Amino acid sequence: MNKIRQANLSDIPVLKELYQNTILTVNRKDYTVEEVKDWASCGDDTTHLVESFEEQHYVVAENGKGVIVGFASVNDTGYIHTLFVHKDFQHQGIATSLYKYIEVYAKEKGVKKVTSEVSITAKPFFEKQGFQVDEEQKRKANQLCLINYKMSKQLF
Repeated sequence: MNKIRQANLSDIPVLKELYQNTILTVNRKDYTVEEVKDWASCGDDTTHLVESFEEQHYVVAENGKGVIVGFASVNDTGYIHTLFVHKDFQHQGIATSLYKYIEVYAKEKGVKKVTSEVSITAKPFFEKQGFQVDEEQKRKANQLCLINYKMSKQLF
């Protein structure tokens, strides 16, 4: 059984590795090698992640052995900045658990609508959670522009 807890700054090296390895493997089915390499390189400098800990509520999912198998974040206005599941722990309900946790957090903050910018790979998951596509867009990762989707879900 997975446990969800608030992330700590000491988790950042593990989150960086999880983020990069997931993009390079899982997202490879929807993006080119060049695109995933560029996207994953956004995690090379963890300064941004440290700063976003101040703006976002980060949580991690740990399995029974204490291994971080996923993480997610949402801010107090309902923007979901990140939701990633370890490449070796896909399709085990981890993303759903993380999403439900951050949705409850958003509701407790009085958020009426959650939003996110979602990869091609993650789009079906978010649609299953009740999100709708508001707009397809191209967003710059590091050097390249990748297709993703602005999505939203009404909570109340």
